[in-house]
Amino acid sequence: MADENVISPEGQPAEEKGSVKLDLYFWMQALVMALVSLILVFTLVGRVIGVVGSSMVPTLHQSDLLLLQSIGYTPKQGDVVVLRKPSFMTEPIVKRVIAVEGQHVTVDYGAGTVSVDGQVLDEPYINELMVDTLNPYMTVLDVTVPEGSIYVMGDNRNHSSDSRDQRLGTVDKRYVLGRALCVVLPFRNFGPVG
Repeated sequence: MADENVISPEGQPAEEKGSVKLDLYFWMQALVMALVSLILVFTLVGRVIGVVGSSMVPTLHQSDLLLLQSIGYTPKQGDVVVLRKPSFMTEPIVKRVIAVEGQHVTVDYGAGTVSVDGQVLDEPYINELMVDTLNPYMTVLDVTVPEGSIYVMGDNRNHSSDSRDQRLGTVDKRYVLGRALCVVLPFRNFGPVG
């Protein structure tokens, strides 16, 4: 009668040794799949970028890490975007799209409102009532957005350099790096960007 408990030369039952190899194989396979998935997400969806400054408070905060949609994205009114205009700032900036090409924007400091095509925007996301900061560069307050451009503003209007600033003005869509989809870090701020 044959012995059912075959012992490997290393002293372990052969069945146990094969099981460890199989477990290791499945763990390595899972790790490779996770890495491939991450690479695909960052290649097809976009990139991860950090928030610098307070111009988007209360929506975003200093050091929030954002996942961006870059490929196949066209800016739309209300989207939060990351853009880079080297002549204005060396680092990418995060702003909200207020208007797109062909729309007319009017900023009224007296009323504390922003209008697009004559309609005052409902903006529950802003930090506080907008006031005139007396910044001499904030002169782009009544403009029709040119073709291929957008008009952007920070949600923390009184502490934001944005399209009101003549040095930035309306922004060519080619400067847009992508739309902020969600905050990925820190975990206390994790969630979609709205």
